[in-house]
Amino acid sequence: MWLLKIPRFNFEKFAGANDRLTTQMKSVGEVMAIGRTQQESLQKALRGLEVGATGFDPKVSLDDPEALTKIRRELKDAGADRIWYIADAFRAGLSVDGVFNLTNIDRWFLVQIEELVRLEEKVAEVGITGLNAEFLRQLKRKGFADARLAKLAGVREAEIRKLRDQYDLHPVYKRVDTCAAEFATDTAYMYSTYEEECEANPSTDREKIMVLGGGPNRIGQGIEFDYCCVHASLALREDGYETIMVNCNPETVSTDYDTSDRLYFEPVTLEDVLEIVRIEKPKGVIVQYGGQTPLKLARALEAAGVPVIGTSPDAIDRAEDRERFQHAVDRLKLKQPANATVTAIEMAVEKAKEIGYPLVVRPSYVLGGRAMEIVYDEADLRRYFQTAVSVSNDAPVLLDHFLDDAVEVDVDAICDGEMVLIGGIMEHIEQAGVHSGDSACSLPAYTLSQEIQDVMRQQVQKLAFELQVRGLMNVQFAVKNNEVYLIEVNPRAARTVPFVSKATGVPLAKSGGARDGWQIAG
Repeated sequence: MWLLKIPRFNFEKFAGANDRLTTQMKSVGEVMAIGRTQQESLQKALRGLEVGATGFDPKVSLDDPEALTKIRRELKDAGADRIWYIADAFRAGLSVDGVFNLTNIDRWFLVQIEELVRLEEKVAEVGITGLNAEFLRQLKRKGFADARLAKLAGVREAEIRKLRDQYDLHPVYKRVDTCAAEFATDTAYMYSTYEEECEANPSTDREKIMVLGGGPNRIGQGIEFDYCCVHASLALREDGYETIMVNCNPETVSTDYDTSDRLYFEPVTLEDVLEIVRIEKPKGVIVQYGGQTPLKLARALEAAGVPVIGTSPDAIDRAEDRERFQHAVDRLKLKQPANATVTAIEMAVEKAKEIGYPLVVRPSYVLGGRAMEIVYDEADLRRYFQTAVSVSNDAPVLLDHFLDDAVEVDVDAICDGEMVLIGGIMEHIEQAGVHSGDSACSLPAYTLSQEIQDVMRQQVQKLAFELQVRGLMNVQFAVKNNEVYLIEVNPRAARTVPFVSKATGVPLAKSGGARDGWQIAG
């Protein structure tokens, strides 16, 4: 068994920071992966990092005349992406000795990465028609994700999954011996691998609920969400359900072997979750406690026939998709700062003229204020698009008029379809525009009148019913000149849930289970 950890860096949040790795601690979290081989655990860890990689994705185009120079520089002066540049070095023709001379990484580890690169080249050469059962099994034993194989073969991930189904090629699950063979133990702490004997032994005597964790800690998504996952698991156990936790973060309480009935230490990706669902057959999967990581899987899980518990994937999309959300807001006649959704830089420039500067700009479907920025003129806006994000029809950017000198407010609530419980109204100490993950807040609110708070309560209730929320939700407002403006709605647990729970004495994450009021989405 190989257990492997990789640190998670967040240098993109600090544009002026030195991103070179030294003896100074610069990571903000880590991912852990377990496999039968070093290559398997390494590739599982890479996709578990949630940095947009499905494996050893290229960092540079070899068509770039400066590619080799950049690769050599990144190998010699290590940064957060050095491991991917090692793979690029082998693609560019460097030998194991050549990479060793630049990195001083033991040759044994370099040989493992070089072999994976050569296998990638073979997959790209033969395509999906060349993936026979024996070759595909070899690739899966070395940790290749369906998503990575699909990229290499030029097909959709679903086609690789369908091919595995045809070959009846699925992982088995091995148990981690938490007592190092010193004592007999039957701990249900498992990891996947492609071998023969499965040790999962799923039970059949109780209904099961699966909770998806948040993956590695990073700025904006960390222990706050793990708190929610843990309390959800405890509440479900109290109700008599068998709980299944899926996560890959070794720094959390949710990955303690006794927090849930069964723990799968796996990346929180579509492929890995679907395989666990296949073997465990849970009554449903909860996606709203682990932050944005599991939330982004909701649509794909539903499409694969997995029952999603709580707020439906369509309702989640109505809140996250700015155009659909705008229609809901218009229907409720709620005030919002002037805003627009854009899919190209020139479109953004035109919309910005209509809305007026300053603007808050950010991508859709992100958490923790990633790539969020306040821009004050067209030059700022163009720089943002060139350096901060990639924009397309599938990845639109949101433009909101920035309300200067406004007070920002967070509201956590729970809805069971019939009633809405307001957990707390929190007033930010910093002005609007400072992300809630980077700001301090006060509960109760210290400057907001009772009338303003009542308006917010009414709006939260309307939004909960309009969006058909089941479980936790977070609503953000801005108050300026005694007018309440709706900023956004998150149909999931927010990072403020632990704070509200401890400040009020009401365990929101447990209450958010609202098991009697919850339903299978759809």
